[in-house]
Amino acid sequence: MKAVVCKAWGLPDSLVVEQLAAPVAGAGQVLIDVQAAGVNFPDVLIIQGKYQFKPELPFTPGSELSGVVAALGEGVSNVRVGDRVIAFSAQGAFAQQIVVPAQAVMPMPPGMDFDTAAAITLTYGTSHHAVVDRAALKAGETMLVLGAAGGVGLAAIEIGKALGARVIAAASSDEKLAVCREHGADATINYSKEDLREAIKAATGGKGPDVIYDPVGGVYAEPAFRSIGWRGRYLVVGFANGEIPKLPLNLTLLKGASLMGVFWGEFAKREPKASLAAMRELMGWLAEGKIRPRISGRYALEQTAQALNDMAARKVTGKVVILPQG
Repeated sequence: MKAVVCKAWGLPDSLVVEQLAAPVAGAGQVLIDVQAAGVNFPDVLIIQGKYQFKPELPFTPGSELSGVVAALGEGVSNVRVGDRVIAFSAQGAFAQQIVVPAQAVMPMPPGMDFDTAAAITLTYGTSHHAVVDRAALKAGETMLVLGAAGGVGLAAIEIGKALGARVIAAASSDEKLAVCREHGADATINYSKEDLREAIKAATGGKGPDVIYDPVGGVYAEPAFRSIGWRGRYLVVGFANGEIPKLPLNLTLLKGASLMGVFWGEFAKREPKASLAAMRELMGWLAEGKIRPRISGRYALEQTAQALNDMAARKVTGKVVILPQG
């Protein structure tokens, strides 16, 4: 089978596509023919050795995928050969085949296409864990989403609206903000043109947002946190800006506010039942049309480096996917 291989820490252009021995499903494992693999910002960091964990070299990046079950290891009963499935793995998705633990596999809902199935696990799982579980956003509250046109940002907007909240989307261009409005944003802020604090004040009538969802970090974190409402919850989701901000902790005291870390992968590993329940709720919302993943680009396996470069350059709105079989 063909697979993308990271042989040394580096930028996307250092990745290679090679023929590897086909994997074999062991006990409790499922072999999947990968039809689509979602691209996420952590993939850009992992190949540079900059993520929370470092795989042993060489390895194949990619963590979320959809495909068809090709073989079952001993003891697997939750899926059958030929089933269309969604799966999550620490690595290995940017390949034509992958072996994953059976508990990391779930059947695709009827009528769902492979591209959508590959785009829902990490981004919507992260945003559901953040908005529903960590922040406990309620109907009638206001949430500000930074980096709102990215995969997790659009997911956060849709989840906020599904919960009955008012959502303010902040992004770096009018084009990105137009996408945010298409996905339900009630108000928008272009922080490349507007003063972020003044814009938040105007959009919230001076009260500040109840929840701030931040996958960006960098220079926007402190002005956003200074604008948070009383008893506000600030969700630390990631650092797409590349800079980890240092916030003055006296701000938490003055606002009675909470800083909340969001690490979906660890949540899914430590609390699998809660993670599965969240995914079931997301699938219900998908069936009702309350969420609808935006696929803005599709790449062949040989174009994986370009997909990651586009992600790193923040050219992506919503999600992009790798199609290994094409």
